[in-house]
Order: sequence, then structure tokens, then C-alpha cells
Amino acid sequence: MPRTHKAKPQALAQVAEVVREYGPFADHIHGVTHDGRRVWAALGSKLIAFDPGSGQTTRTLDHAGDAGTAFDGTHLYQIAEARIEKIDPTNGEVVASIPAPGHGADSGLAWAEGSLWVGQYRDRKIHQIDPETGAILRTIESNRFVTGVTWVDGELWHGTWEGDESDIRRIDPQSGAVLERLEMPRGTGVSGLESDGADLFYCGGGSSGRVRAVRRPKRERR
Repeated sequence: MPRTHKAKPQALAQVAEVVREYGPFADHIHGVTHDGRRVWAALGSKLIAFDPGSGQTTRTLDHAGDAGTAFDGTHLYQIAEARIEKIDPTNGEVVASIPAPGHGADSGLAWAEGSLWVGQYRDRKIHQIDPETGAILRTIESNRFVTGVTWVDGELWHGTWEGDESDIRRIDPQSGAVLERLEMPRGTGVSGLESDGADLFYCGGGSSGRVRAVRRPKRERR
């Protein structure tokens, strides 16, 4: 049976430093990822890539994407309804597909340590799953609705969004304890979430059509 870890009481928060906004794009932002050079965003009926320096769109793929997006170093992964599709970013071809653990109620998506990590919005959970089969390997519970998910330097972060309140939180991947929170400005939601591996988080803004770059706290660098 998959292991389940319950979240502990949440840590004190600091104000998130939003350093740049991109867009608005033509549709809601569902998933967000970073391929080492470009930011990718799922806009419902298509995936776009844009240059984070110029903000210019550099690639567009016609592919459904109504939740999280991830990148494993070679392929994109995209949640589309009740499945997760593995996509060749050079031509948009779907090379594999597995069932999503939430059966269509999934949110964020991340790649780390050879696994996919899938947020479950209303269930307030993150599942680690096998990328080949979709089998759930373990489950971490949150005390907030889970949106985007990302790993950076061995740290697990996820977005939350309830009403007008949203934050980005670092949690212990074993216990689920909340270690740190970055509170977004009131009325600014976080849908997708991804780290650039260095200084920034990229946060989808849902119905605003925007992607926001948020400073990653320096004291947490390893």
C-alpha cells in the first residue's frame, strides 16, 4: 500500500517577492514548467513556450492541457483530463500516456528523482507516481488546496489557492510538515508552479492569463 504522510502545523509566512509578470496570454494558465531555457505554460487547448528574458513566445504546440505541466530533461508531461501524456517538445507528438491518479481532479505536476509528483487540488494531497505505469508510490497530505508542485535542490514546494488567498510553501517530503510559506498578494492566485533551478519560481496565475516570477528565498539555498 502507498504510504501517506499528514501535514503538520504550518510555518510562519513571509511576503512573496513578485519580480516580473508575463502576459496576459490568451487563456487561463493551468500548468507551468521550465526546460532550462524557456518557460512552458498550458493554456487549455495549447502549450506555449516563452523566453523569460524577453517574454516573447517561442513555441506553440496544439495540445490539451487543463492542469499541471512538467519536464524531465527531454520530454514534457501534461495532464489532460484523466491522463498524463508524455510529449516530444520538438514536434508535439504524444509518445506515451498513463492514467492520472485523480482521474481528472488533478492539479500540479512535477518531475524529480525519477518520479512524477501530482497535486490533488480539493483532496489536498501530493502523489508520487511511477512515470511508466501511473502507480501511486506514496502520498503526502496538505492542509490547503494543492495547486502547482515543484522540486528544487532537494526541496519540495507547492502552491495553494483558496478564495482570495494563495501561497507557495516548502514542505518536508517525508512528514508533510510546512517549513516555509511565501504569501502572494491578496487576489493573486497560484495555479501552476515551477522552479528555474536557481533564483526564481514561475507561478501560473489562473484566469488572469499571467505567469509571475517570484524570488526564491536566498537563505534556503543549499
